[in-house]
Amino acid sequence: MGGVKTQKQASTLTKTYNEHMLGLISSFFSSFLVTLLILRYQHLHQHLSHDHDLSGPQKFHKNAVPRIGGLSILAGIFTVLILFWLTQNNVFTLLMIFFLCAIPTFTIGFTEDITKQVGVKLRLIFTAISAALITYLLAFKITQLDIRLVDYVFALPFVGFAFTVFAITGLANAYNIIDGFNGLAGMVAVITLIAIIYVCVKVSDFALVAIALVMIGSIIGFFIWNYPRGLIFLGDGGAYLIGFWIAALSILLVARHSDVSPWFALLINGYPVVETLFTIYRRIFHHNTSPGHPDGLHFHSLLYRRVVNPAYAKDEKESYMNNARTAPFLWVLSGLSAIPAVLWWGQTFILILFFIVFILIYILLYKTLVRFQVPRWLRNL
Repeated sequence: MGGVKTQKQASTLTKTYNEHMLGLISSFFSSFLVTLLILRYQHLHQHLSHDHDLSGPQKFHKNAVPRIGGLSILAGIFTVLILFWLTQNNVFTLLMIFFLCAIPTFTIGFTEDITKQVGVKLRLIFTAISAALITYLLAFKITQLDIRLVDYVFALPFVGFAFTVFAITGLANAYNIIDGFNGLAGMVAVITLIAIIYVCVKVSDFALVAIALVMIGSIIGFFIWNYPRGLIFLGDGGAYLIGFWIAALSILLVARHSDVSPWFALLINGYPVVETLFTIYRRIFHHNTSPGHPDGLHFHSLLYRRVVNPAYAKDEKESYMNNARTAPFLWVLSGLSAIPAVLWWGQTFILILFFIVFILIYILLYKTLVRFQVPRWLRNL
Protein backbone atom coordinates (compact mmCIF):
# COMPACT_ATOMS: atom_id res chain seq x y z
CA MET A 1 0.00 0.00 0.00
CA GLY A 2 2.85 2.35 0.85
CA GLY A 3 4.36 1.80 -2.60
CA VAL A 4 1.05 2.55 -4.33
CA LYS A 5 0.63 5.72 -2.27
CA THR A 6 4.16 6.83 -3.11
CA GLN A 7 3.52 6.23 -6.82
CA LYS A 8 0.31 8.28 -6.67
CA GLN A 9 2.12 11.11 -4.92
CA ALA A 10 4.90 11.03 -7.52
CA SER A 11 2.31 11.05 -10.31
CA THR A 12 0.49 14.00 -8.74
CA LEU A 13 3.74 15.95 -8.34
CA THR A 14 4.68 15.24 -11.97
CA LYS A 15 1.29 16.44 -13.18
CA THR A 16 1.55 19.56 -11.00
CA TYR A 17 5.05 20.27 -12.32
CA ASN A 18 3.92 19.90 -15.95
CA GLU A 19 0.94 22.21 -15.41
CA HIS A 20 3.08 24.83 -13.72
CA MET A 21 5.66 24.72 -16.50
CA LEU A 22 2.87 25.06 -19.06
CA GLY A 23 1.66 28.14 -17.21
CA LEU A 24 5.17 29.60 -17.14
CA ILE A 25 5.74 28.99 -20.86
CA SER A 26 2.28 30.24 -21.87
CA SER A 27 2.60 33.47 -19.90
CA PHE A 28 6.05 34.05 -21.37
CA PHE A 29 5.02 33.65 -25.01
CA SER A 30 1.81 35.66 -24.55
CA SER A 31 3.69 38.54 -22.96
CA PHE A 32 6.44 38.30 -25.57
CA LEU A 33 4.02 38.40 -28.51
CA VAL A 34 1.88 41.22 -27.11
CA THR A 35 5.02 43.30 -26.56
CA LEU A 36 6.10 42.55 -30.12
CA LEU A 37 2.72 43.72 -31.44
CA ILE A 38 2.86 46.90 -29.35
CA LEU A 39 6.26 47.73 -30.82
CA ARG A 40 5.39 46.68 -34.37
CA TYR A 41 2.30 48.93 -34.50
CA GLN A 42 3.43 51.72 -32.21
CA HIS A 43 2.94 54.24 -35.01
CA LEU A 44 -0.81 53.71 -34.54
CA HIS A 45 -0.88 54.46 -30.82
CA GLN A 46 2.25 56.50 -30.15
CA HIS A 47 0.24 59.69 -29.62
CA LEU A 48 -1.25 58.00 -26.54
CA SER A 49 1.24 55.37 -25.41
CA HIS A 50 4.60 57.09 -25.79
CA ASP A 51 6.40 58.89 -22.99
CA HIS A 52 7.07 62.18 -24.76
CA ASP A 53 8.13 64.08 -21.64
CA LEU A 54 11.93 63.62 -21.57
CA SER A 55 12.69 66.52 -19.24
CA GLY A 56 11.46 65.29 -15.83
CA PRO A 57 13.87 64.78 -12.92
CA GLN A 58 13.39 61.00 -13.13
CA LYS A 59 13.71 60.75 -16.92
CA PHE A 60 16.95 59.37 -18.36
CA HIS A 61 15.97 58.13 -21.82
CA LYS A 62 16.70 60.03 -25.03
CA ASN A 63 13.74 59.09 -27.24
CA ALA A 64 9.98 58.71 -26.82
CA VAL A 65 9.16 55.09 -25.95
CA PRO A 66 5.87 53.20 -25.35
CA ARG A 67 5.12 53.04 -21.63
CA ILE A 68 2.31 50.47 -21.82
CA GLY A 69 4.34 47.34 -21.10
CA GLY A 70 1.83 46.57 -18.35
CA LEU A 71 -0.49 45.30 -21.09
CA SER A 72 2.04 42.55 -21.84
CA ILE A 73 2.15 41.50 -18.18
CA LEU A 74 -1.65 41.47 -17.99
CA ALA A 75 -1.89 39.49 -21.25
CA GLY A 76 0.47 36.82 -19.93
CA ILE A 77 -1.63 36.37 -16.79
CA PHE A 78 -4.92 36.37 -18.70
CA THR A 79 -3.69 33.70 -21.12
CA VAL A 80 -2.82 31.34 -18.28
CA LEU A 81 -6.15 32.11 -16.59
CA ILE A 82 -7.98 30.92 -19.72
CA LEU A 83 -5.65 27.93 -20.02
CA PHE A 84 -6.25 26.85 -16.41
CA TRP A 85 -10.01 27.26 -16.92
CA LEU A 86 -9.98 25.03 -20.00
CA THR A 87 -7.81 22.37 -18.33
CA GLN A 88 -9.73 22.59 -15.04
CA ASN A 89 -6.56 23.31 -13.16
CA ASN A 90 -7.16 23.48 -9.40
CA VAL A 91 -5.21 26.77 -9.24
CA PHE A 92 -7.75 28.50 -11.51
CA THR A 93 -9.87 29.99 -8.71
CA LEU A 94 -6.88 31.41 -6.84
CA LEU A 95 -5.40 32.85 -10.04
CA MET A 96 -8.76 34.38 -10.99
CA ILE A 97 -9.01 36.12 -7.61
CA PHE A 98 -5.49 37.53 -8.00
CA PHE A 99 -6.29 38.67 -11.54
CA LEU A 100 -9.64 40.31 -10.76
CA CYS A 101 -8.36 42.02 -7.64
CA ALA A 102 -5.42 43.44 -9.60
CA ILE A 103 -7.71 45.14 -12.12
CA PRO A 104 -8.30 48.39 -10.16
CA THR A 105 -4.60 49.09 -9.55
CA PHE A 106 -3.63 48.13 -13.10
CA THR A 107 -6.45 50.21 -14.61
CA ILE A 108 -5.57 53.40 -12.74
CA GLY A 109 -1.88 52.93 -13.54
CA PHE A 110 -2.61 52.28 -17.20
CA THR A 111 -4.87 55.35 -17.29
CA GLU A 112 -1.92 57.41 -16.06
CA ASP A 113 0.27 55.86 -18.79
CA ILE A 114 -2.20 57.02 -21.43
CA THR A 115 -3.36 60.38 -20.07
CA LYS A 116 -0.34 61.38 -17.92
CA GLN A 117 -2.83 63.22 -15.70
CA VAL A 118 -3.68 60.85 -12.83
CA GLY A 119 -2.41 62.03 -9.45
CA VAL A 120 -0.53 59.89 -6.94
CA LYS A 121 -3.36 60.00 -4.37
CA LEU A 122 -5.92 58.60 -6.81
CA ARG A 123 -3.51 55.83 -7.86
CA LEU A 124 -2.96 54.90 -4.22
CA ILE A 125 -6.72 54.84 -3.55
CA PHE A 126 -7.33 52.41 -6.42
CA THR A 127 -4.40 50.28 -5.32
CA ALA A 128 -5.81 50.21 -1.79
CA ILE A 129 -9.11 48.98 -3.27
CA SER A 130 -7.25 46.12 -4.96
CA ALA A 131 -5.47 45.35 -1.69
CA ALA A 132 -8.71 45.39 0.32
CA LEU A 133 -10.44 43.11 -2.20
CA ILE A 134 -7.79 40.41 -2.20
CA THR A 135 -7.35 40.59 1.57
CA TYR A 136 -11.10 40.13 2.04
CA LEU A 137 -11.68 37.48 -0.64
CA LEU A 138 -8.75 35.29 0.39
CA ALA A 139 -9.36 35.98 4.10
CA PHE A 140 -5.74 36.65 5.01
CA LYS A 141 -4.06 39.45 6.92
CA ILE A 142 -0.93 40.30 8.85
CA THR A 143 -1.57 39.11 12.40
CA GLN A 144 1.88 39.40 13.93
CA LEU A 145 5.47 40.53 13.46
CA ASP A 146 6.84 38.24 16.18
CA ILE A 147 7.40 41.30 18.40
CA ARG A 148 5.30 40.98 21.55
CA LEU A 149 4.09 44.56 22.04
CA VAL A 150 3.41 45.01 18.33
CA ASP A 151 1.54 41.71 18.17
CA TYR A 152 -0.85 42.93 20.89
CA VAL A 153 -1.80 45.81 18.60
CA PHE A 154 -2.40 43.43 15.66
CA ALA A 155 -4.78 41.47 17.89
CA LEU A 156 -7.16 44.44 17.94
CA PRO A 157 -10.14 44.32 15.53
CA PHE A 158 -9.45 45.53 11.97
CA VAL A 159 -5.83 46.49 12.74
CA GLY A 160 -4.39 43.48 10.89
CA PHE A 161 -6.70 44.04 7.92
CA ALA A 162 -5.86 47.76 7.71
CA PHE A 163 -2.13 47.14 8.01
CA THR A 164 -2.27 44.45 5.31
CA VAL A 165 -4.02 46.84 2.92
CA PHE A 166 -1.44 49.50 3.75
CA ALA A 167 1.47 47.08 3.18
CA ILE A 168 0.20 45.85 -0.19
CA THR A 169 -0.55 49.39 -1.35
CA GLY A 170 2.87 50.58 -0.22
CA LEU A 171 4.80 47.81 -1.99
CA ALA A 172 2.83 48.30 -5.21
CA ASN A 173 3.82 51.95 -5.12
CA ALA A 174 7.40 50.99 -4.23
CA TYR A 175 7.78 49.10 -7.51
CA ASN A 176 6.61 52.18 -9.34
CA ILE A 177 9.28 54.20 -7.53
CA ILE A 178 12.16 51.85 -8.44
CA ASP A 179 11.01 51.54 -12.06
CA GLY A 180 13.54 54.05 -13.34
CA PHE A 181 15.93 52.19 -15.64
CA ASN A 182 15.86 49.47 -18.26
CA GLY A 183 15.41 46.08 -16.61
CA LEU A 184 15.47 47.35 -13.04
CA ALA A 185 11.98 46.71 -11.64
CA GLY A 186 11.45 43.63 -13.81
CA MET A 187 14.53 41.73 -12.66
CA VAL A 188 14.14 42.80 -9.02
CA ALA A 189 10.63 41.31 -9.22
CA VAL A 190 11.94 38.07 -10.73
CA ILE A 191 14.58 37.74 -7.98
CA THR A 192 11.89 38.24 -5.35
CA LEU A 193 9.49 35.77 -6.98
CA ILE A 194 12.21 33.11 -7.16
CA ALA A 195 12.77 33.56 -3.41
CA ILE A 196 9.03 33.16 -2.83
CA ILE A 197 8.93 30.02 -4.98
CA TYR A 198 11.83 28.49 -3.04
CA VAL A 199 10.00 28.84 0.28
CA CYS A 200 6.68 27.75 -1.26
CA VAL A 201 8.33 24.52 -2.36
CA LYS A 202 9.82 24.08 1.12
CA VAL A 203 6.34 24.28 2.68
CA SER A 204 4.71 22.34 -0.20
CA ASP A 205 2.42 25.19 -1.28
CA PHE A 206 2.40 24.50 -5.00
CA ALA A 207 -0.64 26.67 -5.66
CA LEU A 208 1.39 29.75 -4.75
CA VAL A 209 4.26 28.42 -6.85
CA ALA A 210 1.93 28.50 -9.86
CA ILE A 211 0.83 32.08 -9.11
CA ALA A 212 4.46 33.19 -8.87
CA LEU A 213 5.52 31.35 -12.05
CA VAL A 214 2.75 33.01 -14.06
CA MET A 215 4.11 36.42 -13.11
CA ILE A 216 7.72 35.40 -13.80
CA GLY A 217 6.82 34.22 -17.30
CA SER A 218 4.90 37.43 -18.00
CA ILE A 219 7.77 39.60 -16.79
CA ILE A 220 10.45 37.77 -18.79
CA GLY A 221 8.36 37.96 -21.97
CA PHE A 222 8.36 41.74 -21.54
CA PHE A 223 11.91 41.93 -20.16
CA ILE A 224 13.49 40.70 -23.40
CA TRP A 225 12.24 43.85 -25.13
CA ASN A 226 12.91 46.16 -22.20
CA TYR A 227 16.52 45.20 -21.48
CA PRO A 228 19.06 46.37 -22.47
CA ARG A 229 17.76 48.72 -25.19
CA GLY A 230 14.62 49.97 -23.43
CA LEU A 231 12.34 49.57 -26.44
CA ILE A 232 9.31 49.62 -24.13
CA PHE A 233 8.66 50.56 -20.50
CA LEU A 234 6.49 48.92 -17.84
CA GLY A 235 4.66 52.15 -17.14
CA ASP A 236 2.64 52.73 -14.00
CA GLY A 237 0.17 49.99 -14.95
CA GLY A 238 2.88 47.35 -15.15
CA ALA A 239 4.77 48.50 -12.07
CA TYR A 240 1.64 48.64 -9.89
CA LEU A 241 0.48 45.25 -11.17
CA ILE A 242 3.80 43.57 -10.40
CA GLY A 243 4.15 45.22 -7.00
CA PHE A 244 0.60 44.30 -6.02
CA TRP A 245 1.10 40.70 -7.13
CA ILE A 246 4.34 40.25 -5.17
CA ALA A 247 2.99 41.98 -2.05
CA ALA A 248 -0.13 39.80 -1.95
CA LEU A 249 1.92 36.64 -2.58
CA SER A 250 4.44 37.50 0.15
CA ILE A 251 1.80 38.13 2.81
CA LEU A 252 -0.42 35.22 1.74
CA LEU A 253 2.54 32.82 2.03
CA VAL A 254 3.18 33.94 5.61
CA ALA A 255 -0.54 33.82 6.47
CA ARG A 256 -0.92 30.26 5.15
CA HIS A 257 2.19 28.88 6.86
CA SER A 258 2.92 29.80 10.45
CA ASP A 259 6.47 28.43 10.21
CA VAL A 260 7.35 31.16 7.68
CA SER A 261 8.44 34.29 9.54
CA PRO A 262 6.59 37.53 8.71
CA TRP A 263 10.03 39.12 8.40
CA PHE A 264 10.67 36.89 5.38
CA ALA A 265 8.01 38.84 3.49
CA LEU A 266 9.68 42.09 4.50
CA LEU A 267 13.28 41.08 3.80
CA ILE A 268 12.72 39.66 0.31
CA ASN A 269 11.22 43.05 -0.59
CA GLY A 270 14.02 44.90 1.20
CA TYR A 271 15.23 47.07 -1.68
CA PRO A 272 11.88 48.56 -2.85
CA VAL A 273 10.65 48.90 0.77
CA VAL A 274 13.76 50.71 2.03
CA GLU A 275 13.93 52.87 -1.11
CA THR A 276 10.34 53.98 -0.58
CA LEU A 277 10.69 54.67 3.15
CA PHE A 278 13.91 56.60 2.60
CA THR A 279 12.30 58.57 -0.24
CA ILE A 280 9.41 59.62 2.02
CA TYR A 281 11.83 60.58 4.79
CA ARG A 282 14.07 62.54 2.41
CA ARG A 283 11.24 64.49 0.79
CA ILE A 284 9.46 65.38 4.04
CA PHE A 285 12.34 66.11 6.39
CA HIS A 286 15.16 67.21 4.08
CA HIS A 287 13.34 68.92 1.22
CA ASN A 288 10.06 69.91 2.89
CA THR A 289 8.02 68.66 -0.06
CA SER A 290 5.18 66.21 -0.56
CA PRO A 291 6.14 62.49 -0.46
CA GLY A 292 4.58 62.18 -3.91
CA HIS A 293 6.64 65.00 -5.42
CA PRO A 294 9.07 63.54 -8.03
CA ASP A 295 12.78 64.19 -7.78
CA GLY A 296 16.04 62.91 -9.18
CA LEU A 297 17.55 61.77 -5.89
CA HIS A 298 16.56 58.13 -5.82
CA PHE A 299 19.36 55.67 -5.21
CA HIS A 300 19.19 54.45 -8.81
CA SER A 301 19.27 58.05 -10.10
CA LEU A 302 22.43 58.91 -8.15
CA LEU A 303 24.01 55.62 -9.14
CA TYR A 304 23.42 56.45 -12.79
CA ARG A 305 24.88 59.94 -12.52
CA ARG A 306 27.84 59.27 -10.26
CA VAL A 307 28.93 55.70 -10.95
CA VAL A 308 27.84 54.89 -14.48
CA ASN A 309 28.57 58.55 -15.36
CA PRO A 310 26.51 59.20 -18.49
CA ALA A 311 28.10 62.63 -18.94
CA TYR A 312 30.69 60.93 -21.09
CA ALA A 313 28.18 59.27 -23.40
CA LYS A 314 29.19 60.32 -26.89
CA ASP A 315 26.31 58.88 -28.89
CA GLU A 316 22.90 57.26 -28.55
CA LYS A 317 24.32 53.72 -28.39
CA GLU A 318 26.66 54.62 -25.53
CA SER A 319 23.83 56.42 -23.76
CA TYR A 320 21.47 53.43 -23.73
CA MET A 321 24.33 51.14 -22.67
CA ASN A 322 24.97 53.42 -19.69
CA ASN A 323 21.29 53.14 -18.86
CA ALA A 324 21.47 49.34 -19.08
CA ARG A 325 24.61 49.20 -16.92
CA THR A 326 22.73 50.79 -14.02
CA ALA A 327 20.24 48.00 -13.28
CA PRO A 328 22.72 45.17 -12.49
CA PHE A 329 24.08 47.14 -9.53
CA LEU A 330 20.56 47.21 -8.07
CA TRP A 331 19.97 43.54 -8.89
CA VAL A 332 22.94 42.76 -6.66
CA LEU A 333 21.58 45.07 -3.95
CA SER A 334 18.23 43.28 -4.13
CA GLY A 335 20.04 39.96 -3.83
CA LEU A 336 21.67 41.11 -0.59
CA SER A 337 18.24 41.01 1.05
CA ALA A 338 16.78 38.06 -0.87
CA ILE A 339 19.59 35.58 -0.16
CA PRO A 340 19.47 35.70 3.67
CA ALA A 341 15.67 35.70 3.48
CA VAL A 342 15.78 32.43 1.58
CA LEU A 343 18.41 30.86 3.85
CA TRP A 344 16.69 31.74 7.14
CA TRP A 345 13.05 32.07 6.09
CA GLY A 346 11.71 30.80 9.42
CA GLN A 347 14.15 32.49 11.81
CA THR A 348 12.66 35.84 12.85
CA PHE A 349 15.60 37.08 14.91
CA ILE A 350 18.12 36.41 12.14
CA LEU A 351 15.86 38.02 9.54
CA ILE A 352 15.48 41.15 11.67
CA LEU A 353 19.25 41.39 12.02
CA PHE A 354 19.74 41.10 8.26
CA PHE A 355 17.05 43.69 7.61
CA ILE A 356 18.86 46.12 9.91
CA VAL A 357 22.16 45.31 8.16
CA PHE A 358 20.52 45.90 4.78
CA ILE A 359 19.24 49.31 5.89
CA LEU A 360 22.72 50.27 7.09
CA ILE A 361 24.28 49.14 3.79
CA TYR A 362 21.70 51.16 1.85
CA ILE A 363 22.32 54.31 3.93
CA LEU A 364 26.10 53.93 3.69
CA LEU A 365 26.00 53.52 -0.09
CA TYR A 366 23.55 56.40 -0.47
CA LYS A 367 25.80 58.71 1.57
CA THR A 368 28.83 57.85 -0.56
CA LEU A 369 26.86 58.75 -3.69
CA VAL A 370 25.49 62.01 -2.28
CA ARG A 371 28.91 63.13 -1.03
CA PHE A 372 30.73 62.17 -4.26
CA GLN A 373 32.80 59.62 -2.31
CA VAL A 374 32.32 56.72 -4.70
CA PRO A 375 35.22 54.24 -4.39
CA ARG A 376 37.43 54.01 -7.46
CA TRP A 377 36.91 50.24 -7.75
CA LEU A 378 33.15 50.80 -8.01
CA ARG A 379 33.58 53.47 -10.70
CA ASN A 380 35.76 51.15 -12.75
CA LEU A 381 33.31 48.24 -12.83
